[in-house]
Amino acid sequence: MSLLDARLVAERGAFRLDIGLRIEPGETVALLGPNGAGKTTALRALAGLTPLSGGHLTLGGEDLRGTPTERRPIGVVFQDYLLFPHLSARDNVAFGPRRHGLDRRAAHAVADRWLDRVGLAEHGRRKPRQLSGGQAQRVALARALAVDPVLLLLDEPLAALDARTRLETRGELRRHLAEHPGATLIVTHDPLDALVLADRLVIVEHGRVVQEGDAATITARPRTDYVARLVGLNLYRGRGGGHTVELSDGFVLTSTDIVHGDAFVAFPPAAVALHPHQPDGSPRNTWPAVLADVQQHGDSLRVRLDGPISVAADITPAAAAQMGLTPGQELWVAVKAAETRAYPASG
Repeated sequence: MSLLDARLVAERGAFRLDIGLRIEPGETVALLGPNGAGKTTALRALAGLTPLSGGHLTLGGEDLRGTPTERRPIGVVFQDYLLFPHLSARDNVAFGPRRHGLDRRAAHAVADRWLDRVGLAEHGRRKPRQLSGGQAQRVALARALAVDPVLLLLDEPLAALDARTRLETRGELRRHLAEHPGATLIVTHDPLDALVLADRLVIVEHGRVVQEGDAATITARPRTDYVARLVGLNLYRGRGGGHTVELSDGFVLTSTDIVHGDAFVAFPPAAVALHPHQPDGSPRNTWPAVLADVQQHGDSLRVRLDGPISVAADITPAAAAQMGLTPGQELWVAVKAAETRAYPASG
């Protein structure tokens, strides 16, 4: 049996959450999804802050459905950290152990050990307002871990940090999570946080799990438009007929993969070549398109094109200048069959 074994069914107005979650000892799982997908509802249900209307919730073999929030062996790091502003960093971390019955001296000893582990041994007397964002995040993590939680819940743990602090803190957080013997669930909308911190990803949309697996599986075979955008792929669904996938409007994409029945076909924007005229030669997939939009995308340009299918392409600024790209321009799109991946839509 998994350390965490849950089916979370919860109602919030017209919204209904119904997802299954299993996490093994020492495993970190990231719960990913767009805004309104149910990520925070799931976290609050696990913490006991949102009541379940159905399903089950066991942690370490113990049924938690009737257990009050304060008695659950769970540590939570909220998005805004929610440190007690009137308490020092040391007293913030000692708060949980005190609630669990330790006397002041013992609780402070626990807090001192955790502040040392997160690199803040010299900051114990500081109030939250005297800490940087990264330091406050580490105090919140130490506070959550100081109660030896069986389950650690992290709600957008890096969202409040600036880009540079986020990069540094992400590496530190990964090290602490690797040392945590219990189960960890990270709720995030940031794919990089999920890919760096988690062993496994669970994708939720509209209160349901739409895909789960390790990063390699998710990125290689996305199953919804949201997941495709998350991992940066063009994704289409249609009917496989060997080396071809026919989309609902009759447009056909060719792949070197063989697939039959309901299928997806995907390819990265970098695989899309743009031509001012219909190209000759090897590409099996060519079609006319109209340039809809051009945006900066890292060191390249992300071009969105309309036509028989909408497609995103990545090109260099030099190539864009050479073709004189402007919105409304007519172009030809080419994608080699070998650059596509076709796979069954089920399974």
